Amino acid sequence: MRVFVTGGTGFIGHYVVKALLERGHDVVIATRHPNKVPSLAAKPNVSFVEASLTDFDKMGEGLKGCDACIHIALGWGETPSTMLMNDTRATVMLLEMAAKAGCKKFIQTSSTAAMGRMRPVMREVTSNLPMDLYGATKAAGEAYVLGFRQGYGKNFPHVTMQRNIIRPGYTFGNPAFPDGCSQPDRRFFDMARAVKDDRDIEIVKNDGTQFIHASQQAELYMKVLESDKNEEIFLGLGEVWMSWKEIAEMMISLKPGCKSKIVEKDLGWGDDPMLFDVSKIKDQFGLAFDAHDFMMDHVKWTYEQA
Repeated sequence: MRVFVTGGTGFIGHYVVKALLERGHDVVIATRHPNKVPSLAAKPNVSFVEASLTDFDKMGEGLKGCDACIHIALGWGETPSTMLMNDTRATVMLLEMAAKAGCKKFIQTSSTAAMGRMRPVMREVTSNLPMDLYGATKAAGEAYVLGFRQGYGKNFPHVTMQRNIIRPGYTFGNPAFPDGCSQPDRRFFDMARAVKDDRDIEIVKNDGTQFIHASQQAELYMKVLESDKNEEIFLGLGEVWMSWKEIAEMMISLKPGCKSKIVEKDLGWGDDPMLFDVSKIKDQFGLAFDAHDFMMDHVKWTYEQA
């Protein structure tokens, strides 16, 4: 397939592109920074569209001849209206342009933030109750992706393009290519520097999540892309909950005789975490992820880089 990918030089994006190339697909990357990952620019079956998400004419041209569109890039703003214009509107425009270009498949990258407030049961069919503009933006984009079954008037009397949504959780990892990028969360580097300086590591007691490595996330994208699923939502998370305390302990273990201590701030969070139910990707794709081994490797990499 010829696959159009927005944000293909970003963190999750360049892992997805790597997975596509390993499967023999041709990739068109839409990005503001085509030289961000030189390794990708050197690949013979990779081409670039230098554009922001709101450069609709360039996006439309790049989509021509593509069989699928994977939308990963994020638009941002400081107000409801700028988030609407830079992200939700961009998603809707890309969705429509992909259908006009004849794409057979469309995958939107949403976020668990679209679901918002944690409840005892968190699964794909749990109602969205976003708690911030980012979550609201992603939830709105989801609604358009699922609702685009037909247009009105003469436009799109029937939409045949398969449309699916992936909601990534906390995704981490080293760069997919030597000149690639890591995730933007600085907590790993803050921990590494604290250990090197024998300073205490401050964390929130019982803080953690169902971490997933970027290569595992990319595997989910490939499963959805190569399936016949339509109008489905999939949670991109690991099965196993891991605390930031565990990560801090991993970091401390790298320095013999380290004097750093873990200082936990108690915000009243319970000992039993609320979990996302990720049984759907296991039942439908046979995917079940545990990020522990990847995490130790990432901790070591961060420690070396800090």
